[in-house]
Amino acid sequence: MAPVDPRKPIVEVMARLGRETQLHVDEREWHFTITQKVVLLVSVLLALLSAVNVYYVTVLYRDLNGIVDHMDSMYLNLSRVERDMDTIAQRVRKFDAHIQLMTPITADMATITKVMPALRQNMLEIRNEMGSIDNDMHQMTDAMGGIAVQMNQMTGGVSIMRQNVRSIAGPMGAMNPILPAP
Repeated sequence: MAPVDPRKPIVEVMARLGRETQLHVDEREWHFTITQKVVLLVSVLLALLSAVNVYYVTVLYRDLNGIVDHMDSMYLNLSRVERDMDTIAQRVRKFDAHIQLMTPITADMATITKVMPALRQNMLEIRNEMGSIDNDMHQMTDAMGGIAVQMNQMTGGVSIMRQNVRSIAGPMGAMNPILPAP
């Protein structure tokens, strides 16, 4: 048997360690390459997402401005409706006052019926109708007052909504100078 060189096992162990180290280094380099590609892909996706986000913020800002403009228009129209309802309520009150003047006339109808017996039945019907009309006019006056109060409440609610939308649109307007024009 030939003598074994004592260096040979050490050389073989060192060669095996070198190969395994090289395999480990190659595998590690491959993982770094994959990681770099994934980081690059995620960065590109984030850049695209931020561009889309800026576009949608710009669209949202424009839409909020449109909403505020429509709220202003609605507020003006409701104010006009409120004034018109107040005018109608005043006219109904005046008409009711004129109907109240009809009551003495219907009371004098009894005297006229004595003079004109043929008209007595018609005058009684007119008196009944005047009472019904008077009652209807009172109900209408009350209803107009209620409508005027409700219109006033709606106008106040729209005013609060308009202020809330403006407070939302304010921060969006502050961002507008930094947003790119589409």
